[in-house]
Amino acid sequence: ITVLTVAAIVYVQDAQRRIPVQYGRRVRGTRVYGGQSTFVPLRVNSAGMIPLIFASSILILPSVIAQGFLASQNDFVRNTASQIYSLFNVTGNFYWLLYFTLVVLFTFFYTDTIFRQQNLAETLQRQGGFVPGIRPGKRTEEYLFYVLQRITLAGAIFLGLVAVLPWMVSLLPGMGQVTRSSDLLVTSSGMLIVVGVTLDTMKQLEAQLLMRHYEGFIK
Repeated sequence: ITVLTVAAIVYVQDAQRRIPVQYGRRVRGTRVYGGQSTFVPLRVNSAGMIPLIFASSILILPSVIAQGFLASQNDFVRNTASQIYSLFNVTGNFYWLLYFTLVVLFTFFYTDTIFRQQNLAETLQRQGGFVPGIRPGKRTEEYLFYVLQRITLAGAIFLGLVAVLPWMVSLLPGMGQVTRSSDLLVTSSGMLIVVGVTLDTMKQLEAQLLMRHYEGFIK
């Protein structure tokens, strides 16, 4: 399961939807600028680990607050705190179902916030670029947002499944006592961090090697 999970994380982390972009030709004096075609990469998992951090922080808060009232002298306060503490306990099914839901919602929220701040459609229009078959401006923004929502759905569900992986494995026969420990909760989320850092390190090394190669070539 661990090997398959790592392979899936690597595949999803590098997965992207490439939106073709065409730049119009501009003539300035005797020089011609533009006229080239490229693409805009939209990542399937643009949020990374942020949704898991948000969701786990929110789910920990009620149990931490309720734990302070477990020894209360008031029966109503003590019983209410006990119910809240057991409801948001890692060993309960409600915790994992709510964890999955929050991860999916926070993935959409974070991705949408980051995408709107980039103003990608406006930047393309200002640089003379356009998506073939799509009118520049508002229509391009709507198209990019539509594509981003579709691919983010796959990324959000994947993040949610990785987050609740210990709970799903615990449902297997004979695995309940092993996987309900907090160690696997750290492992399932930690794999995203480890794989993400490893992939970023490899990309930086490749970029440095290319820079060294082209630097020597230019000289």
